[in-house]
Amino acid sequence: MFKAIIESPWKLRNNLLRLLVHPWVRVVFLFNGIPWGHHWRFFGVPILQKHRGSQMKFGDGLQLRSTVHSNPLGANHPVVLCTWQAGAILQIGHNFAMTGGSIVAAEKIVIGDNVTVGANTVIMDTDFHSLEAEARRAEVKPVKTAPVTVEDDVFIGMNCLILKGVTLGRGSVIGAGSVVTKDVPPHTIAAGNPARVIGNVP
Repeated sequence: MFKAIIESPWKLRNNLLRLLVHPWVRVVFLFNGIPWGHHWRFFGVPILQKHRGSQMKFGDGLQLRSTVHSNPLGANHPVVLCTWQAGAILQIGHNFAMTGGSIVAAEKIVIGDNVTVGANTVIMDTDFHSLEAEARRAEVKPVKTAPVTVEDDVFIGMNCLILKGVTLGRGSVIGAGSVVTKDVPPHTIAAGNPARVIGNVP
């Protein structure tokens, strides 16, 4: 153990900070009416934006990295978990890990078990703004939404954008920097802008 500390002092620093922030993170979840799960780990304090009348549910083994020091790839801001309006649902399964980035549910986002999301990725089920200039100026609502589903064992690389109405099939892999606009079949590799299937998971 001592050798590990000498070789990777930054890991020791991260774990000490994790222990220090856990009490405050508990307060954040308690304030939002979210029960504390088993084996949760937080590096830095995530940002929770829970709209009244919405739902947030998280499984065991949740791991969120919200500081630039917590991952060699860096986090450009803390993890943001948001339910945008009343009736929205954000449901995340067991053993979910994410560094930086945002998940914003205006309708429904469901993420399965054993999903890993790379640094600074954004997952959202809404356009936020209309494509029409007049509608944007008038802030016309409702803005288009469509549920997002991320099935079990999905790996999403860093700096990706997962857009509304998308299903990422079980065991699929999304390459770094991809913009996903359509469904990705199970056990395939998708990459690019817009993302397309480029192969199968070995």
